[in-house]
Amino acid sequence: MTHLVVLRGNSGSGKSSIARSLQLHQGRGWAHVEQDHLRRKILRERDIDPGLAPAFIEHNVSFLLEHGYHVILEGILFSARYAPMLHRLSTEHGGPSHFFYFNVSFAETARRHRTRPQAAEFTPEEMQTWYQELDLLEEQTEAIIPESSTQEQTLAYIAAQLNTG
Repeated sequence: MTHLVVLRGNSGSGKSSIARSLQLHQGRGWAHVEQDHLRRKILRERDIDPGLAPAFIEHNVSFLLEHGYHVILEGILFSARYAPMLHRLSTEHGGPSHFFYFNVSFAETARRHRTRPQAAEFTPEEMQTWYQELDLLEEQTEAIIPESSTQEQTLAYIAAQLNTG
């Protein structure tokens, strides 16, 4: 039975770092699907409708789950645009689904952004325009990861949830 792990939250909240660490921690058979890579790099698409990103992400994740991979999907994944796709993924794959929302204030997001490789790609002022506070999904229960949680604590927490669900 495959696991679906969804890591959501604003830019700079730590999702990608946790996803990479979790994939390494869990070992072979775990795929890491990055919203940014699929949407920004492959499609070169803005995160607005109309667009192919939600369907493209859903197709990739479904394909991997159907072929026996556990999947870690991470991205901002705004609820207004991605909730229907995330709900379908959760209900259609048949295995356990784990949703985590990284709740990080804008001030902390901007501080972290200055230390990231993407710091030259967009400014904190641009990030402010797409920042959404506590953008939780309505149809899924999401565990909230607070900004005070270290990478080690967050990784341990998520790994423990995978072992109980």
